[in-house]
Amino acid sequence: MMKKRVAVLASGRGSNFQAVIEAMQDGKIPATCVVLITDNPKAYAIERAGKAKIPVMILDYSLFSSPELYERALLSAMQQARADLFVLAGYMRIIGGVIVRSFPGKMMNIHPALLPCFTGLHAQRQAVQYGVKVSGCTVHFVDESLDGGPIILQRCVTLQEGDDEDSLAERILEHEHECFPEAIKLFCEDRLEIVGRTVRIRSPDLPSGVSRHE
Repeated sequence: MMKKRVAVLASGRGSNFQAVIEAMQDGKIPATCVVLITDNPKAYAIERAGKAKIPVMILDYSLFSSPELYERALLSAMQQARADLFVLAGYMRIIGGVIVRSFPGKMMNIHPALLPCFTGLHAQRQAVQYGVKVSGCTVHFVDESLDGGPIILQRCVTLQEGDDEDSLAERILEHEHECFPEAIKLFCEDRLEIVGRTVRIRSPDLPSGVSRHE
């Protein structure tokens, strides 16, 4: 199986980016990270990319006079990457419709909640304030809705007495570091199929187009 080309978009510290890099280096994901694209020149993810010898493209959002111009530059950068999959690892901007439509089924995001609950920012805070007993993380394909694309994988985390936003976020993050690489692995093994809103996962011994549910 030929290795897939994966590009990562990140805005901050890049801990999920690091988990993905390490899974690739360990041979768990049959892919190569071809570029890190970031909107933040101060993102720690840049340092992580440097240590892994991954090329970096910095599109400093503050230097663009309008969101539209930034989106055009981002689209151009993504096209240049020629990636099979674009991974949003803590990328803190909403992806515009033109970009989403340019890469259908080729963009993946992780969200620190059990979607469709608690979309948007501060999902862990939302979960604590709502008083839920279970939260977690969700890996999903990106569509034009906010955190609303077809769900690939989810992991559950039980809330504990006295949990606040930070303590819950820390425990969820441990699961993100396992869940995200697993979803990327499935994509790179050609085992994911989007059928309507459902993502079907093929068993490794089944041919393309046949899922374990059939």
